[in-house]
Amino acid sequence: MSKFIQLHFLTAFPAANLNRDDTGAPKTVMFGGATRLRISSQSLKRAWRTSDVFSEQLKKHIGIRTCRIATEATKIMMEEGVDQKTAVKWASEIANKLGKAKTDKKDSSSLVNTETEQLVHISPEEMEKVKVLAKCLAEERREPTEEELAIFQNKNHAVDIALFGRMLASSPKFNVEAACQVAHAIGVSASVIEDDFFTAIDDLKQESDDSGAGHLGETAFGSAVFYNYICVDFDLLVKNLDGDESLAKNAVIALVEAALTTPPTGKQNSFASRGYALWALAEKGEFQPRSLAAAVCHPISGNDMISDAISKLETFRGNLNSVYGQQTVYKKFDVIKPSGSMSELLEFVAQ
Repeated sequence: MSKFIQLHFLTAFPAANLNRDDTGAPKTVMFGGATRLRISSQSLKRAWRTSDVFSEQLKKHIGIRTCRIATEATKIMMEEGVDQKTAVKWASEIANKLGKAKTDKKDSSSLVNTETEQLVHISPEEMEKVKVLAKCLAEERREPTEEELAIFQNKNHAVDIALFGRMLASSPKFNVEAACQVAHAIGVSASVIEDDFFTAIDDLKQESDDSGAGHLGETAFGSAVFYNYICVDFDLLVKNLDGDESLAKNAVIALVEAALTTPPTGKQNSFASRGYALWALAEKGEFQPRSLAAAVCHPISGNDMISDAISKLETFRGNLNSVYGQQTVYKKFDVIKPSGSMSELLEFVAQ
């Protein structure tokens, strides 16, 4: 198996607001002297990690990212007959080992005291340790020992943690370096953010009532063909999964399929921004990875934007390989022509 697996693909969305900034407008970036639409890598990874593809293909190998891990332990203890104040006290000790527990100064029995101030990404194995510990404490009616509070472990089989990493400020020795790097998706053309002014009518309003709308609103949106780039260090992925190469291959397959078929969920009810990749190229090799984003540094314009983008990306890739004397094996598909297939590409990345 090659060390690096890279995936380049294009997705097109008409009116959409898949990933918005603090003002509610679609995120943008200035590139090549033009404003482009942008989808953050965080938004993309969240969509893929929580997709049906991931849950169906990886099942018990997906972690949980939450600040309420110890809260779940509290609920288990209370179900076993421990009073809430005691359960919260014991669970807060668990929370302080996972991160820094919140404090409700007015109510020491509040479940808020079992939440951590930061999100904690925990593997299924580690979550199971928390549940077992909670049941044990409830049965023996005692607080946890220091040894029992050692929840985190280095050997995990949580694919999302192995791919996207984990940082624990309170327990840095259990940090996991991400094996997958995801670029912010950027539009291949210049974009203009537009506003959709809309009204809603009160269904029970009578003709004799005021003729105005029941609600006025405004939503920002834009459209673009996005270039997306992913790089996976397969050797590091296997290491993160404790040497389980079979699981690592399944993880890559699930990641690629999710990336090609699952967009972020922002404003989906308003815009139905559902779209599959229109072109994708996967390549494998030992050379230092490189994005092809520079191919569209000059914003594309015209009536055949998708085909023009494909041509620029493929030409630029060939030029890079020629100049740097590199050679990477690859597989691609093109919905526009059409040629190739997703099944062939998935088979290729798993070889």
